Amino acid sequence: MFTGIVEEVGKVISAQVGSLTIAADGVMEGMGEGASMAVNGVCLTVTGFDNKSFSVDVMPETLDKTNLGLLRPGDMINLERPLPLGGRLGGHLVQGHIDDAARVSSVSRSGEAMLLRFDVPPKLMSYIVEKGFIAVDGVSLTVVSKNTNSFQVSVVGYTREHTTLGGRGVGDVVNLEVDIIAKYVEQLSQPHSSGITIDFLQEHGFLVG
Repeated sequence: MFTGIVEEVGKVISAQVGSLTIAADGVMEGMGEGASMAVNGVCLTVTGFDNKSFSVDVMPETLDKTNLGLLRPGDMINLERPLPLGGRLGGHLVQGHIDDAARVSSVSRSGEAMLLRFDVPPKLMSYIVEKGFIAVDGVSLTVVSKNTNSFQVSVVGYTREHTTLGGRGVGDVVNLEVDIIAKYVEQLSQPHSSGITIDFLQEHGFLVG
């Protein structure tokens, strides 16, 4: 589990079919084979490392659904280690399971903030709500506005300087992970769902009717 608070921007050293090698610094602390790492929001498993870099394997399905297949040597990427037990949840709960990719449709400014709008696959729009959470390339952001096929976020100066979002332009492909709570709400609202239901949660004191 991750928080969407990027720890470091790493650099791609090698991008082969099915694998990436990434130069990094701070996230190397405590590194080990089998460790998890969010790479542009994608949860991947470390397969090898040295003092200054680590390698991960990337499955074909991940390449199809994310922007990792577009990476080339020299590209910068967002990195985050998993949330430690008892650690602070600074952003929101992020699984590292990308729902789909989206494209930047516009970039503008509003005072100090950078406004990014993304065109989104229709199947995801029902999970995106104004003032709700969304992870873009692994960065926890708040949805400022939405319409039928896109949404907009506001990126403050600190986030622009410490993630890759400050360099994004129109046409760039980003990874999206919608808020997991929205998925559970949809599951519970299905008329033929089985197992845990809203009535069950209310009956056992988890929800107030």
